[in-house]
Amino acid sequence: MDTEHIHRTVSRDGTEIAARVSGDGPPVVLVHGAFGGADTTWISLLPFLTDRYTCYAMSLRGRAPSGSADDHSRDRLVDDVVAVAESIGQTVGVLGLSSGALLALAAAERSDALGAVAAYEPPVFELLDGELGAAFEDTVARVTQAAADGRPADAAETFLRVVTNDDEFAAISEVGLVDAVVPNVDVQVREFPQVIGAPPPSPTEPGELAKIAAPVLLLQGTRSEPASWFPDGIRHCADHIRTARVTTIDGAGHLGPILEPGAVAAELVDFFTDALQPASTR
Repeated sequence: MDTEHIHRTVSRDGTEIAARVSGDGPPVVLVHGAFGGADTTWISLLPFLTDRYTCYAMSLRGRAPSGSADDHSRDRLVDDVVAVAESIGQTVGVLGLSSGALLALAAAERSDALGAVAAYEPPVFELLDGELGAAFEDTVARVTQAAADGRPADAAETFLRVVTNDDEFAAISEVGLVDAVVPNVDVQVREFPQVIGAPPPSPTEPGELAKIAAPVLLLQGTRSEPASWFPDGIRHCADHIRTARVTTIDGAGHLGPILEPGAVAAELVDFFTDALQPASTR
């Protein structure tokens, strides 16, 4: 196994983007979700992957060890993913969790460097309406207020309680993950209005999803919260990505890659082993 090192590249607007590299084998870029980072999201999953893949656990702008920037719009975040993928110099696999899965799909719409995409419960904001939409807006408002009041731990807890079931929240609290993501609260609060209020087209609009030519694995848990939003989003993506297949992780919630790493890794290995091999050997 290669010794871990930092891979650095530059996004389209000049922001330095870094990825922690470990493992050996075909390259796979890992894209964290909201409040996450390279140091917190993939700790439990990486041991299941690094004997087969060279894993590039990237940090989006504003999160160490990447550089900071004022612009945290959705397009810029997608640029960050594309920059890392294209800088590796060969076709890569990409794994994204939650909002990182949304960015991974968007990057696949833009760049042929992404040869396969595994997306764990991407949020489809077009489906966020009615009571669920109002509840999500309230959550973002409470997170923003807690951060403004100098209560970053409360801000992180407020958000994570909404996207985890009770068992998941207890598990991540026990291992200190809630406290570990506190350094990312300020950047996440800046991102919320820029990403959620981004102008069209959204990466999950049918016409955008139809642009994806690479194989896509859509992963979902059976115990995810909010209970309707993520499964509906998976169905929406599967309906419009012609290369997609759906896999369910029994007993997992929205943080499956963190709390059920073995089960998630088994599906990823099966998918990437086939999708990343040269076409002549398939």
